[in-house]
Amino acid sequence: MTDTAVTEAGRDFIRDIVDADRVAGRVSTIVTRFPPEPNGYLHIGHAKSICLNFGIAQEYGGRCALRFDDTNPAKEEQEYIDAIMRDVRWLGYDWGPYLHFASDYFEQLYAWAEHLIRAGHAYVDDQSAEQIRVTRGTLTEPGRNSPFRNRTVDENLDLFRRMRAGEFPNGARTLRARIDMASGNINLRDPVLYRILHAEHPRTGATWHIYPTYDFAHGQSDAIEGVTHSICTLEFEDHRPLYDWLIAHLPVPSHPHQYEFARLNIGYTVLSKRVLTTLVRDGRVSGWDDPRMPTIAGLRRRGVPPEAIRAFVQRVGVARANSVVDIAMFEFAVREHLNKVAPRRMAVLRSLKVVIENYDGPGEELDAANHPDPSQGTRKIPFGRELYIERDDFMENPPKKFFRLSPGTEVRLRYAYFITCRDVVKDAAGNVVELRCSYDPATRGGNAPDGRKVKATIHWVSAAKSFPAEIRLYNPLFTRPDPGAGGDVFADINPNSLEILNEARIEPALAQSNSDRAVQFERQGYFCRDDASTPGRPVFNRTVGLRDSYAKA
Repeated sequence: MTDTAVTEAGRDFIRDIVDADRVAGRVSTIVTRFPPEPNGYLHIGHAKSICLNFGIAQEYGGRCALRFDDTNPAKEEQEYIDAIMRDVRWLGYDWGPYLHFASDYFEQLYAWAEHLIRAGHAYVDDQSAEQIRVTRGTLTEPGRNSPFRNRTVDENLDLFRRMRAGEFPNGARTLRARIDMASGNINLRDPVLYRILHAEHPRTGATWHIYPTYDFAHGQSDAIEGVTHSICTLEFEDHRPLYDWLIAHLPVPSHPHQYEFARLNIGYTVLSKRVLTTLVRDGRVSGWDDPRMPTIAGLRRRGVPPEAIRAFVQRVGVARANSVVDIAMFEFAVREHLNKVAPRRMAVLRSLKVVIENYDGPGEELDAANHPDPSQGTRKIPFGRELYIERDDFMENPPKKFFRLSPGTEVRLRYAYFITCRDVVKDAAGNVVELRCSYDPATRGGNAPDGRKVKATIHWVSAAKSFPAEIRLYNPLFTRPDPGAGGDVFADINPNSLEILNEARIEPALAQSNSDRAVQFERQGYFCRDDASTPGRPVFNRTVGLRDSYAKA
């Protein structure tokens, strides 16, 4: 099996490792964890990790914990904790009683730090962050020992305890592991384990003045929780030797192992939390849940169903090597799911008025299918003398292969009648504002008893009984498939990523529903009602078009 795909059974190299560990008797109960940092909202890249960690635990009858890596209070907020929990649940996963925080273990982590000091494996360094960076060396040059590396155990314990007590300012001192400044792996060149940070913590308040680094908290938290398979993305591969070193040098209750897989990269999409935070902070988007954002919250607001995200992640698979997934693959997964479940409705996004001059009745109701699946039933749609059609469905002087409405041509109105354009009404500027048409009453339901055919079927809504709506068309947030490759990711922002249509008209079934479930606007795409909707003016976001828009681009 290759690294780049999952078989029909959903196999991948991580599951192969789990199988081998179980067969060999190295593990019995499979324990995984999803460890987000609460410094922003989750994005679709996190969804891959969520599906992998929770999925493996479910498949093998084990458990998966949700553990917040809350070791940097300067960037953490309760809003992010709440959002992460909401997103994981929305994706279809539940951690049950296994909700943990790294801050739950602060006392134990501190005690283990003192253990390292007593064993001669850690020391307090007075160098600044910049001095540590410079003396760490490069990939081709070894690092240089800190002048404070040989402090006595008693001196290190005293200074470390005073760091905890808050005696020193931010950045004045750090606690570093004493490993090997000449190591070929820079992560083993006396890495920082604790730093001074006088910041209010969302859960522990002002109790702590020092906080563990991710490298120190991660593996030890895994050990406390009995994690058997600590699954990380590839950027942590070089950190694994440090993960193992700490586990080997501390009296931890279990000995987990770290495994790395390729993170999710998607064309036209940025998954850097730093960039996403800047987009929100600078007001380039409306918030973390802006439908243009690749966040779980943004995708949810856009109408993407969790089933489609899970299907996409499974289709991408779990690989060992990084690659970029075509954004069209994601849209296909969304479209494939919605095609099966989304009810059909009619909406005219850019309206053009049609008057059927030979229609004299007060109006009528016609049957319309809710879905190609007959079991989903039908609904009634109002029809009358005056209608709205899509402006793009008419051309006064059409090219040869334009089969929609034009002067003298006959088309079918979906679920209704055949109509023929007889005249065009224009305003003073020469713009077409109204079409005068006739209809054939014998074609009710959209079929001609004489067997004649038309080359086009167009959608419509009643002018008298339709409702106004705001339609938001979301396009890619970036103009190139590799944003930032030119040097400035923000220079690649698409100025046309959002188009708002204010002349849309929707059928009554759409206006009367308060559901946020995605629907298909016939011939248009999939849309969902936005939270910004008001009773008199619903707002709909386009989830995805009916066809691959990237292939054409």
